[in-house]
Amino acid sequence: MPQNIPIATDLESLIDDETSSAQLWLRPLGLLVGKVAAMAVERELALPLAGGTKAFAAAELLARRRGGVAAAVAPLPRLRAWAEKQSTPVKTRIARLLTALSDKRPHWAGFALDRPVIMGILNVTPDSFSDGGAFIDPARAVQHGRALLGAGADIIDVGGESTRPGAKPVSPQEELRRVEKVVRELAEAGAAVSIDTRHAEVMEGALAAGARIVNDITALSGDPRSPAVAARAKAFVVLMHMQGEPLTMQAEPHYDLASVEVADYLDGRIAACEVSGVAKTRIVVDPGIGFGKGPAHNFEILARLALFHGLGCGVLVGVSRKSVVGGLEGAPAVGQRLPGSLAGALHAFGQGVQILRVHDVAETRQAIAMARAIESGA
Repeated sequence: MPQNIPIATDLESLIDDETSSAQLWLRPLGLLVGKVAAMAVERELALPLAGGTKAFAAAELLARRRGGVAAAVAPLPRLRAWAEKQSTPVKTRIARLLTALSDKRPHWAGFALDRPVIMGILNVTPDSFSDGGAFIDPARAVQHGRALLGAGADIIDVGGESTRPGAKPVSPQEELRRVEKVVRELAEAGAAVSIDTRHAEVMEGALAAGARIVNDITALSGDPRSPAVAARAKAFVVLMHMQGEPLTMQAEPHYDLASVEVADYLDGRIAACEVSGVAKTRIVVDPGIGFGKGPAHNFEILARLALFHGLGCGVLVGVSRKSVVGGLEGAPAVGQRLPGSLAGALHAFGQGVQILRVHDVAETRQAIAMARAIESGA
């Protein structure tokens, strides 16, 4: 279903009597790169984006209120001056968001997040949308995992249950049977392995086999034991947003404004995981492109990706070969989606996203390398 377009207004009219400070989000705008970014930060005209080499000089302030979401755009000095005149909760919220948006991210799962980290996808399933059945044999799966590493993948994301739209669930026992040997052999070969699962039993088995990351489409909410499992193992985690379940999630999903609602949800899940013993420094967030979202929702989230840096964690995005690409002109079949997938990855990189989950590792690395080289010339 379509969603409402943010109501454009000015800062002075943005907040009404029913808007709380918790309903405010900032999207960095006026992104700068290279020497220009460094100069602007040094002169306090901009802030670094997630502590990286990009910077932002303005922001879109979004406020959830009765009747939808209102938005106002301002350069940072004007935004700060406006915030100083607001109530203490609003002033504090803006200051915290600016800090979260600009602070350097800590190392995560052994990787510095000041450069793009490539997560290669390895589906050990008979029914994944992209390569269903191609790597169901453990030996072939391990061989493909090694090939992804050779192509430049930093992380191998191993999944034993398809979560494509309309997919039927798989028992944890069958899922673990599919992935355990693959995870163990890749981990023993020195790979950083992520287990893509929503089941605590599978998490336990994969972590015991050498995985260091749990990538959960339910943000550790789908199985009541999951937060404790991740905390006990001191695992690194990816918390993803999904509206509904894979079997039904594309049945008319609805949002007032997807980016803001997804950010609200992930903020809540980060807090819940911290209470359960998962340190925030071990958390990365994923807005879940294609999971319980229509085309308009996906493109709006992609347009506002920089907003998710306000959560204070690293950000992971997966666009690779998804239906959001397949719905475009000239890209209906999975095998025709490489150009659109690369465009999505380059856009995410331009928005400061630190981790890219992809099928086509070598092609993505080359595209990102080119983009980084161009930025270094600015």
